[in-house]
Amino acid sequence: MIAVTGATGQLGRLVVTGLLEAGVPAGEVVAVVRDPQKASDLADRGVQVRQADYSDPAALQAALRDADRVLLISGSEVGRRVAQHGNVLRAAQSAGVELLVYTSAPRADDTSLPLAPEHLATERLLGDSGIPAVVLRNNWYLENYDQAIGQAAATGEVIGSAGNGRIAAASRADFAAGAVAVLTVDQPQPGVLELGGDSAFTLAELASVVAEQSGRKVTYRDLSAEEHARALAAHGVPEDVAGFVAAIDRSIGQGALDTGSSALSTLIGRPTTTLANHVRDVLAR
Repeated sequence: MIAVTGATGQLGRLVVTGLLEAGVPAGEVVAVVRDPQKASDLADRGVQVRQADYSDPAALQAALRDADRVLLISGSEVGRRVAQHGNVLRAAQSAGVELLVYTSAPRADDTSLPLAPEHLATERLLGDSGIPAVVLRNNWYLENYDQAIGQAAATGEVIGSAGNGRIAAASRADFAAGAVAVLTVDQPQPGVLELGGDSAFTLAELASVVAEQSGRKVTYRDLSAEEHARALAAHGVPEDVAGFVAAIDRSIGQGALDTGSSALSTLIGRPTTTLANHVRDVLAR
C-alpha cells in the first residue's frame, strides 16, 4: 500500500495519478487529504481516500494504517511544519511503514534559503525515527515563474535580486515523476537525492527566453534586495511576503539553487522539462 499525503495539492495529485499510470492498482493507493470532497475524482478511480490533517495525530494514524510506503509532501504552514511533519512520522512508525519519502529543500544542510531550516529539522526527525527514508531535495518548480513570465511578456521586463545566480528548476510533473519512481522501485535505496532540472538558468536568461518566445524585447532588471522588496510592495505584495521573496532571490544569487545534479533525469529516465518549452506553454495559455 502506497500512501500520499497532501494528495489534492498540485504535486500530490500528480503523484497519485502517476502511480496509477505506472500500474499500481488503484486500491493499493491511499490519498491522504484534508477535504475528501476535493478527491472525489480519485475515489471514482478506485483510490482509497482517507481524511487527515497534519495537525491531527489520531487521524494520521488511521489514515496511514496498513501503508507500506508513504510520501510525505511537506506542509505549507511555515513555522508549524516541523511539528506537523513529526505527527506524520510518528503515525508512520505506528503503522510499521517500510519506506518514507520526504520532499525537502535543495541543499537543506548547506544553504541560506529561508525555507530550509524547517526542512532540515524534518530530515533530522526522519533520521531519528529509524524509518528507512529517501529524502527528495526538490529544486524550484518552473511553475514558480509563471506569473513573472506572463508579466515579462506584457511589460518587457523581469525584475529580481538574484544577480547571476543559477536556478536548476524543473516542472512539477518532473518532480512528481521522480517521486513515483522512488515509491515504486523494487528495492529502494535510502538516502538523500538532490533533484533539479538538467539546465540551470539565470533570471537574465529567463528574460531572454521570454523574448524569444513572445517576439518582443524583454530585459532583466537586477535590484538590491531592499529595492526588490519595495518594488514588490509597490505592486500590492504584502510587505512580509515581499521581504521573503527578496530573501529567496538573495539566496539564489549566492548559489542556493545551482545544485548541478542530473539525478532527476536519471531517476525518471528522460530529460527534464526545458525552460523554453515551459515558457512556450505558459504564453500559449
